[in-house]
Amino acid sequence: MKFSAREDIEAPIEKVYAQVTDFAGFERQMMRRGADVRRMDPGQAVTIGSAWDVAFTFRSRERRLRAVVASLKSPTDVVIDLASNGLDGKTTVELVALSPQRTRLSVSIDLSAKSLSARLLLQSLKLAKSNLTKRFKKRVADFAVGIDGEKRSV
Repeated sequence: MKFSAREDIEAPIEKVYAQVTDFAGFERQMMRRGADVRRMDPGQAVTIGSAWDVAFTFRSRERRLRAVVASLKSPTDVVIDLASNGLDGKTTVELVALSPQRTRLSVSIDLSAKSLSARLLLQSLKLAKSNLTKRFKKRVADFAVGIDGEKRSV
């Protein structure tokens, strides 16, 4: 199952890449939403192989997730592999400079099941796909607006 969204941002590609790779900011965001986030190599710069263990509640069940940085190609690509109890995923962020002050942000999440319970979870997500897709696109749009807002306030 795949979710994807695309937004154009009024900011240079380097600034957008800096926001996309603000992993500490994403950690704080997840913690504010109730997730327990543990970085496996704290205090070091994020590189390929950096990993996080995340525990959170989804659909009234405790879930655990391992996120590993698979690729960092400044300033165009970020790929993060996800693994959780029979559910694998890949988050891909691609940036394209449309002009010196405009960047296209494309974000996709591809999920696949490796176990029966994960297939059942994915099947229930497929039933709600249109709602989940809207929420995903809104989150990406809000992220893009946040970057635009920072640029305007500078």
